[in-house]
Amino acid sequence: MSRSRHTALFALFTVTALTLAGCAEPTDAAGGGSDRAAAKGKTPTTDVVSKVRKDEAAAKLLPAGVREAGTLRIASSVGAPPGAFHEEDGSTVAGADIDFADAVARVLGLKLTREVASFEAILPALGSGKYDLGTGNFGVTDERRRTIDFVTYINDGQGFAVREDSELKKVDDLVQLCGLDVATGAGTTFEVTLQENLPRCAEAGKKPYKVKTYADQAAVWISLQQNRSDVVMSTINGLRYAVTQQEGLRFLNEFKRLDVGFAFKKGSPLTPAFQAAVNRLKEDGTYDRILKKWGTAESAIDTSEISPPELK
Repeated sequence: MSRSRHTALFALFTVTALTLAGCAEPTDAAGGGSDRAAAKGKTPTTDVVSKVRKDEAAAKLLPAGVREAGTLRIASSVGAPPGAFHEEDGSTVAGADIDFADAVARVLGLKLTREVASFEAILPALGSGKYDLGTGNFGVTDERRRTIDFVTYINDGQGFAVREDSELKKVDDLVQLCGLDVATGAGTTFEVTLQENLPRCAEAGKKPYKVKTYADQAAVWISLQQNRSDVVMSTINGLRYAVTQQEGLRFLNEFKRLDVGFAFKKGSPLTPAFQAAVNRLKEDGTYDRILKKWGTAESAIDTSEISPPELK
């Protein structure tokens, strides 16, 4: 997402949320619940990373050359909260993906050299050696596992959102989308899923749905708000967050769950260390604190895995 487009979207989230929530700061009745700042259009700022300490056992799993250099090149796809986004200054990146990557780096005693890159460009760039790893809410699919290795850290997946006046109540079969305009991100698993299932409308004797793809996540939401699309297909966590920040929209339902992971080139020697680091974060409580901060506790995994089969 371009910085100017994200700023416009962030402003839309903020104004809408303030209108809906008023000016009172939300509190947690139980004490110490999730960071609720996002409910007012302000994204969470809780520091959940700086106290993470190096774990020697995990660090020893790194290749010797990496331990000596002490740095890795990471490409981060920046879209919208809660995954990864630009703060209002247009340069600072934040989000759950950023926190997880930074926390893992601290466990391994590494510094990350981060470059913001487009979602669709990251995976090919890993194979060419431009980056050592990438983040972007990359769902683990069997197709991607042919050329990419993953180290899982959350479970997210595919879902839908609509305008409040939509007649859609739930989508558990893509044939229910026939005749509609569906907005989604370019180069995503959502686009692949929609395109693969498009012929089913004709088979059912129905008008096909139209897939409208956007490289800019803000444009996806604008298309829905302006009636240029009827439904959005995107990440479950992203959808749940976005509809709380925009007036007149509602989360429809989950469609399919997917494990999400750090992405590496096939055969990367980095994966065992990253797996150990994620599991270390689970042991010391940092993992749960990151999920709590971003309101994504339902995305917790039991243990990190290296390139597990796609969830069916």
